[in-house]
Amino acid sequence: MFEIVSKRILAENVVEMVISAPRVAKAHRAGQFLILMNYEHSERIPLTIADSDKTNGTVTIVFLVVGFSTRELAERFGVGDKIYSVVGPLGTPTHIEKFGKVVVIGGGLGVAPIYPICKKLKEVGNEVISIIGFRTKELMFWKEKIESVSTKTLVTTDDGSSGIKGFVTHALSKLYEDGEKIDRVIAIGPPIMMKNVAKMTEPWNIPTWVSLNTIMVDGTGMCGGCRLEIGGETKFVCVDGPDFDGHKVNWEEMEIRMKVYKEEEARIHKDYECKIGLK
Repeated sequence: MFEIVSKRILAENVVEMVISAPRVAKAHRAGQFLILMNYEHSERIPLTIADSDKTNGTVTIVFLVVGFSTRELAERFGVGDKIYSVVGPLGTPTHIEKFGKVVVIGGGLGVAPIYPICKKLKEVGNEVISIIGFRTKELMFWKEKIESVSTKTLVTTDDGSSGIKGFVTHALSKLYEDGEKIDRVIAIGPPIMMKNVAKMTEPWNIPTWVSLNTIMVDGTGMCGGCRLEIGGETKFVCVDGPDFDGHKVNWEEMEIRMKVYKEEEARIHKDYECKIGLK
């Protein structure tokens, strides 16, 4: 059992949890994820490890309340409660070396997983320019944490309530147009955001890596649920990734696969609300 040692609401439907998981914390490297189960018979939820503390034996996750299991985790679990299972770290770590000037982009919930990546990139001597984007100022979180591991941080909001008005691609385009020599781009966030970033950088010939969040079950490459076409080949996101060359991802296939369980998820939400007396 894995105890929750801290819980915070960062923004609407965005929850931060720090969980005691010493072995996971000890082995964690930037870019990896874990899979947790609320209860013994719960579904498996893949979540990126947003931070880890080897001394205290804890890992930090930040999740969006969107499906039944994340809703259950947010509503039924608090500090002192214990999660049934936490397995990790899983996936191939993000490739870190001294590239030069790296633009790291986090959109919405994607801001959390870029933190350990920015931290490691800066540690090995890169100039790290972070771009973090939100729909509005009220949904912003971890700005100070990102600033602490970046050379420069740019904020965008769709409505212009903070920073640059527009999307993260607007900030990226401005950097390029201003003559910044960008050696690498890393983008994490909604698929449409990552797709647009990759489409923008492709004609610029800037290597661009994205962290994919396809549907996963076992997280070890056995079930094939996360498979996706990358560069004309079938890859398993859980073991071959989650980081891939954004210029090679079949984004259309990913969009289709992400909608596979939409109807079932809606039904489970309705059943849950009836069960607890909301409807």
